[in-house]
Amino acid sequence: MSNAEHVLLADIGGTNARFALADAAASVPLLDDSVREFVVADFPSLAEAAQHYLDETGATAQNGQPLNGVFAVAGRVDGDEARITNHPWVISVNRTRQALGFQGLKLVNDFAAQAMAVSLLTPRDVVAIGGAQWAPAPLSVPRTYAVIGPGTGLGVAALVIRDGRAYPLETEGGHVSFPPGTPEEIRILDILSAQFGRVSNERLICGPGLVNLYRALSEIAGEDPGGPLEPKDVTARAAAGDPRCVRTLDVFCAVFGAIAGDLVLTTGAWDGVFLTGGLVPKLLTSLQHSGFRQRFEHKGRFSPAMGRVPTLANMHPRPGLLGAAAYAVELFGPRPPARA
Repeated sequence: MSNAEHVLLADIGGTNARFALADAAASVPLLDDSVREFVVADFPSLAEAAQHYLDETGATAQNGQPLNGVFAVAGRVDGDEARITNHPWVISVNRTRQALGFQGLKLVNDFAAQAMAVSLLTPRDVVAIGGAQWAPAPLSVPRTYAVIGPGTGLGVAALVIRDGRAYPLETEGGHVSFPPGTPEEIRILDILSAQFGRVSNERLICGPGLVNLYRALSEIAGEDPGGPLEPKDVTARAAAGDPRCVRTLDVFCAVFGAIAGDLVLTTGAWDGVFLTGGLVPKLLTSLQHSGFRQRFEHKGRFSPAMGRVPTLANMHPRPGLLGAAAYAVELFGPRPPARA
């Protein structure tokens, strides 16, 4: 396949921009050896960052530059434009496509890409949390999956597979109201309500949520939580055996499990929940040895059914690019023959 038949992929966050190429006709479309990462602040626009990648990798107009692209962005895609939180770029599909000389360009939300990535995951890419196991199925088999991921915020999406096609469902499920499940969590809700007013799941289940939980647990204990704290401080102190930080991770994992279970009930994702986002690999051991799975399954009359739903930590190193590659297959890959 020539470069001109490749699809340019991008995964754009607030700090870094990752680029790669995809072969939309291949069974493994993401070309791992093509991945490059750049600091967004080094470029005045997405188009210039993308062109720098093409120049650096030799995929230029002289030897067959890609003609199509799929860019996943950490922000809401509204028509032709996307704005990324804490990011200097305002991304226009048409202007970027024209600047790169592309025939086609698709701009997608990063969590829609995280959902689409599920269609390309293999058992090697995931670690099961709990006893329920998962095996991938071809697109011809109907499936409904949920995707939830704590990072800077809490992303929530779903993937519906029907009639040989994958349909990602973008949501703002991270902003659903937090439902406490224990007396301790009720007290945490009271404390966070005094600070924030309405308390969403994202106030607890994300990087800053670790700090919110730590401070709330300190207040419950009648102790001063101390000065400025970052999420990495909580996880580091927990690893060193600090009791309150250990408890913070325990509560975090239990609430995360309860929310993931509610997501199954809400979306009908009986085929599995994929845990993604920047915190999941760092907290894998905590998730495996916590109340995550117990609270996930603890759904009253639906507990037996929940016990059969896999919960899977997505350990793929580049899930955003993988999801963009899945979009590339969907949009620019070979079409199956029409039915008679």
